[in-house]
Amino acid sequence: MSPSSRAIQLADGTVSFEKPPRLIDATTTFDRINVWGATYYFTVSLPENAGEPLGQVTITQNEGLEIIRFKLNDSEAFVGKPENKGEKLGLGKVIRDSQTNTISVMFDPPVPPGKTVTIGLDPVRNPFSSGVYLFRIKAFPAGEKAYGLDLGVGRLHFYSPF
Repeated sequence: MSPSSRAIQLADGTVSFEKPPRLIDATTTFDRINVWGATYYFTVSLPENAGEPLGQVTITQNEGLEIIRFKLNDSEAFVGKPENKGEKLGLGKVIRDSQTNTISVMFDPPVPPGKTVTIGLDPVRNPFSSGVYLFRIKAFPAGEKAYGLDLGVGRLHFYSPF
């Protein structure tokens, strides 16, 4: 049976995953405030029986004392986890909606089921304010009418060195 024949398709043509992806982790290479050169990693697992390839992931900052800005052109994605990087994945557009503070990462080509994927985003710098910063993660199957699934919240904590 081909993956797309197992996918869930609604009457209006909207496609969804049969088995949902999972948010595995959110980490940063540097957790001190006001540090340059950090990368924030968001790792998602797409099960073998997902039914559809992963087309897009959105990352929305929901909480934190300041809005973190990113160098979107430096975004990366790869198979595996940050400590065990595998094959580099192709990215299409990586865009930010300033109204919702959502970053959309589109895969080109879409990622087939059965992969663990990590997205790396480089902030301009870590926030000036210490505290917890929360990012809501959603995954969308490939296609024009894709239904996004909420995978939960990635949590990054930034500390003052004093």
